[in-house]
Amino acid sequence: MRARLALPVALIAAVSVAATACSSSSGSDGAGGAKKDAPRAASAAVDYNPQPYENIKDGGTYTTAGTFDDQGNPFNVNATLTAARVWGWYNADAITYSPTGEVQYNPDYYSEVKVDVEGGNQKVTLTINPKAAFNDGTPIDWKAIEATWKANNGSDKEFAASSTDGYDKITSVAKGENAKQAVITFKGVNASWSTLFTTFLHPEAATVANFNKAYVKKAHPEWGAGPYTVGKWDTHSGNITFVRNPKWWGKKGKLDKRVYVNLESTAAVNAFKNGQLDYTSAVDAESLKQVKGLKGTEIRSGGSPFEYSLYFNTKSASLADKAVRKAVQQSVDRAQIAKIQFQGLDYEEPLPGSAVLYSFQKGYEDNLSSVLKYAPDEAKKTLDAAGWKPGSDGVRAKDGKKLEIGYTLLGDDPLDKAIAGAFVAMLKPVGVKLVIRKADEADFSKILSDRRFDIFLAGNRSMDPFGARYLCDFFCSDRDSNLTGAGSPALDKEIRATTGIADLDEQVAAVNRAEKKALQDYAFLPLFSGPSTYSVKKGLANVGATIFFSPLPETIGWQK
Repeated sequence: MRARLALPVALIAAVSVAATACSSSSGSDGAGGAKKDAPRAASAAVDYNPQPYENIKDGGTYTTAGTFDDQGNPFNVNATLTAARVWGWYNADAITYSPTGEVQYNPDYYSEVKVDVEGGNQKVTLTINPKAAFNDGTPIDWKAIEATWKANNGSDKEFAASSTDGYDKITSVAKGENAKQAVITFKGVNASWSTLFTTFLHPEAATVANFNKAYVKKAHPEWGAGPYTVGKWDTHSGNITFVRNPKWWGKKGKLDKRVYVNLESTAAVNAFKNGQLDYTSAVDAESLKQVKGLKGTEIRSGGSPFEYSLYFNTKSASLADKAVRKAVQQSVDRAQIAKIQFQGLDYEEPLPGSAVLYSFQKGYEDNLSSVLKYAPDEAKKTLDAAGWKPGSDGVRAKDGKKLEIGYTLLGDDPLDKAIAGAFVAMLKPVGVKLVIRKADEADFSKILSDRRFDIFLAGNRSMDPFGARYLCDFFCSDRDSNLTGAGSPALDKEIRATTGIADLDEQVAAVNRAEKKALQDYAFLPLFSGPSTYSVKKGLANVGATIFFSPLPETIGWQK
């Protein structure tokens, strides 16, 4: 579930929430729902100053906040959104998507793509650009496609793969007419096959040892390919500079340098104000207020392929009881949380009801509302029935154990503190003591990989429009990517059956049915999305709110 360009979901810390301009916010109807006049769908608008390659200046530097993650291999289960973004600057971007989700093949990697169905089984033939080679001289050919498949198909459990979905439906990857052609054969039909090979691994990077460990706090430009390569990586500061790749065979990158400076979110806003950064997220009303109207800058805001949710660790002692998880969720006024998040912003949206689809997408259903209602009085009854009795201090107890649950809070962002405080206040009247446990933003990946939390607020960014195929990443009980540990073999089977449905509409309908069951484990609670809003130096092209679109690195730069 975590992050790779082929996955739609890349985990991000809660502090990454983006928001948009002005005043007012959505209110509550008292039942945990949005206002009666709230929009039926979130925004699908884009705002990124789209410019053709020919209209971008040669030269210049583009600087933002960012760094190498602990795990830099985006196919790995412990990678996050940061890994996916950095990877894309020195590795292949072979398939991308338009803002609305249409597939775009990059001819610098795939010169021809053919999709056929023979005897009910899909065959995809990728003809690879004759010039395409990794930086160490190894040709990019069918072996790179095969290596990527083998590392991610789940047949060897030693690979800590982020997701096996789709790869596990491939029966073979074979050499075609020559080494520059890969023939991929599926069992059945996979309508979203393109998500599997948006990028690929160097065969040497696809051994178990290298897949799991080689990219930990380390870059491997020799295994990369593309218009840019690593120029300098300061392991002490975490800063990275990408420079033009002399071995690139396609259109050259327009920038002289692409720089990531390792800063936390609040420091990034100050760095932008001081002119040190060219782009920053306006994460809340306060940061937007600081960056709005700065000379030579502009605000770009559009729809968001983000969703922020509460994860309940079912393996922790305090949350092993399903009744406790249900009561906590019944006690959370999501509309109030959204109101805090969007305070001072001219923005409202329907409360999200799915882990994998957004309200602006075809087939979306509010699956959560069919299994959960905001009802703190009912939460008390749920706990009563489960044997949790109120104590003299108001905190419930059972078998001599108080009902105390940890909430992990990253960093010192005031908005995140306010939301944490709201959760504490919501749970107290029900008899649940929520204990705030503070941690550094830098520990984000480790907290997730080691499951060091009871309740944790984190976001996912969809990297492609085929959200339905990722349900297993959230809810299958045998998936490392399922942060909650909830689920059952029977539900796993039902979820996995949805991936074999060829018709996308039918697949989405089956996913909605399965997700309704998965949400009844009460281990995952969608909270809000919010728009994507950025402050950008004027003239920066192909950067901003893009929904599913990921501009090719060589097209990013400064407008003529």
